[in-house]
Amino acid sequence: MAEAADFQGTTPSPARRWLRRTTALLAGAPLLAGLAQLPATGPAHAEGRAGALADAASGSVAVAVDSLTPSAPTDGDTVTVSGTVTNNGKRAVTDAHVGLRVGPEVETRSSIDAIAKDGDDLRSSISPEIADKYTEKFSKLAPGVAENFNISVPVDDLNLGGDGVYEFAVSLSGQTSAQPWEQILGIQRTFLPWQPDGAGTRTRTTALWPLVSTTHMAAETGPNEEQTPVFLNDDLAKEISPGGRLNQMVTLGKDLDVTWVVEPDLLASVDAMTGGYSVRDGSTTTAGTHQAIAKQWLADLQDAVADKEVVALPFADPDLASLAHNGTDVTGSLSQLKDATDVVKNTVEPILHVKPSTDFAWPVDGAVDRSIVKVATSAGADKVIARSDSMQESSGLPYTPSAARPIGGGTTAVVADARMSTAFGDDLAKASSSTLAVQRFLAQSLALVLQTDKQRSVVVAPQRMPSGSQARAMAEALRALQGGTWSESQKLAAAAAAEPDPDATTGVPGASSYPSALRKKELPHSAFVESARTQDALDNFKVVLSDPTRVVTPFGRALNREMSASWRGRAAEAASFRTGVRSYLDGLSGRVRLIDKSETKLSGRSATIPVTVQNNLVQDVGPLVLRLTSTSPTRLEIGGADYEEQPISVSGGHSQSVKFTTSANANGRATVIAQLYTQDGRKYGEPVTFDVKVTEITATVMLVIGGGVLLLVLAGFRMYTQRKRAAARDAEESASGDSDESGDPGDDSESAENPDGADGGLKTESGAQARAGDPEQPGDPTPDTAAESADPSGTGERVDR
Repeated sequence: MAEAADFQGTTPSPARRWLRRTTALLAGAPLLAGLAQLPATGPAHAEGRAGALADAASGSVAVAVDSLTPSAPTDGDTVTVSGTVTNNGKRAVTDAHVGLRVGPEVETRSSIDAIAKDGDDLRSSISPEIADKYTEKFSKLAPGVAENFNISVPVDDLNLGGDGVYEFAVSLSGQTSAQPWEQILGIQRTFLPWQPDGAGTRTRTTALWPLVSTTHMAAETGPNEEQTPVFLNDDLAKEISPGGRLNQMVTLGKDLDVTWVVEPDLLASVDAMTGGYSVRDGSTTTAGTHQAIAKQWLADLQDAVADKEVVALPFADPDLASLAHNGTDVTGSLSQLKDATDVVKNTVEPILHVKPSTDFAWPVDGAVDRSIVKVATSAGADKVIARSDSMQESSGLPYTPSAARPIGGGTTAVVADARMSTAFGDDLAKASSSTLAVQRFLAQSLALVLQTDKQRSVVVAPQRMPSGSQARAMAEALRALQGGTWSESQKLAAAAAAEPDPDATTGVPGASSYPSALRKKELPHSAFVESARTQDALDNFKVVLSDPTRVVTPFGRALNREMSASWRGRAAEAASFRTGVRSYLDGLSGRVRLIDKSETKLSGRSATIPVTVQNNLVQDVGPLVLRLTSTSPTRLEIGGADYEEQPISVSGGHSQSVKFTTSANANGRATVIAQLYTQDGRKYGEPVTFDVKVTEITATVMLVIGGGVLLLVLAGFRMYTQRKRAAARDAEESASGDSDESGDPGDDSESAENPDGADGGLKTESGAQARAGDPEQPGDPTPDTAAESADPSGTGERVDR
């Protein structure tokens, strides 16, 4: 090999640089000779030459390689190249043709990077064209016009040497009115991996196939028994519909030998769509209608993973780096990660009918430091998927070592190859971009194999959420690789268990080495604080519910989603989601509340005050503790003390009142506070404060009233005794009259004094005599109303409100 080492950032050897420079000089000699023969006839011609040179340097014609098949040819194959050439210059190109060029073998992985970076640069070295018969000619290329080309050539006529990666270029040559000689006006370089015979030692390659999406479900559910889930939008339906990103991932991955990396929240969300669900539309929700699509996608996925290795991430794919850097000092944050891991077993297997591995943690882009590894393994994972641009080699190995690295504490770092993992990270919507990515991926794979005869395990960990075009390019590259002659597929568990290279780097970098571009997109510390407060509110709410699972499950999963790595680069959306979760929780807990009270009046020394608790939830709540506290106990006591507590339970959709006994010690206004508490003594909801106005009757008034009542009693008693005596006298007189019946009937001396003629009259207090049987006079002392009691008011007295 021309180079002894091959690492990121290294440069080709002096021999290789000399070869390139010599080739460039030879290729540029005709152009220099032509320029030397041009007449220098004035400023106009000079300006024209300068413009022509600028066009030649930048490539006035764009060459796009839309297809190259087969991607990795073998003996007897015919290589077919198709694409377009577009004249981006201001002058027409005449006598043009598209030709193929094969350069020397590219011996190092870093050289592949360099060539790919300057793939259309005319100033780099350019190899000669192959035979003239493998060209396509155009008499004229007008400015702004694109022309298609298609060229096929037997691989034997490419004159490839031994096994290796070869630079393969498609160029457009022609002339313009300003430069009337043939020249190269555009070029596109790519690679042709050449391994016609099977490699002596095949590299074992593990390709991860990620099924990850953004957050789609809200914390909100319907009030019905089924708790109809509510979705933030209908984007997930688009992703799983035919032609959608996730639909393509399942369709393409089905026929590939890959390790599926699934995110449980995605599965749970699609599973929720198979039944009744709602979609939020502004402030309202509408019924979801994509049940059939969800069922079909899950059925296809179940079929695709039936005999494949499945690795499950924690629920909602928590951002391990954000948690490690910004959340570990927030109480409960690590517990959220543990909860997200524990829920996997109840999510993935029931839906996919396969048992997933939960031993792997996958930080964003495989970027790790010691704090990330510590957090990643805190929830039970003992393998961390890193990337080689994060755990860079420092021991001077002349080859790429195997993926498995023991990093201490029983933890294994599975280091994915950075070059192959990032091959499909660019925009691959154009066919030409996709083709270049595929060829570069295959070139890196073969170059890695040719480094050494050592048996090695290589892991490819692409971006978490590849687009549809990226997924298609990945699938094309993996099909070519798995059908090639230098690599064989391997499961991720096997790669992690492979014998590690003793000379490979095992040191995990410190936090200062974490890429600043990634750190800027992390969840901030405030996000974890907000989540912790929401968790506290949830803990306070669930203890009062008769069926807390109706709240704990949806809100627990929503809190997991708040930590998702999918929020990276979407700070505003993440904040909105957190706010929505907390607002909905506050709205639910606020449905159990104290009814406001107006000023209350006590018209006696003691009375009862009712306080009402309203439950607008569909389920029962309780037991709660209702405390009524007097802020002026010297004026108003509650239950004989400063406050009184009573337990209370309220049925769903009902209200319940509790009565508190109060005692007034003085007149005036006293402020009273009603507050609900949970059984463990934590405040629940907002307090209700109201005033109690005491109007107690004073002791002097009571004495006066008591004296009056006593006088009335004595007067009545006197009248009673007087009547009794009068009755006795009447009886005596009647008896005496009977014995004197023989007396003179004409004696009317008494009758003269008593014109009414009634015997046995009574004398009044003034000395006047009253007849027995006469009606009582208005001045009689008998009362016409009941006597008022001076005893305190009873406890059953109602309070004026």
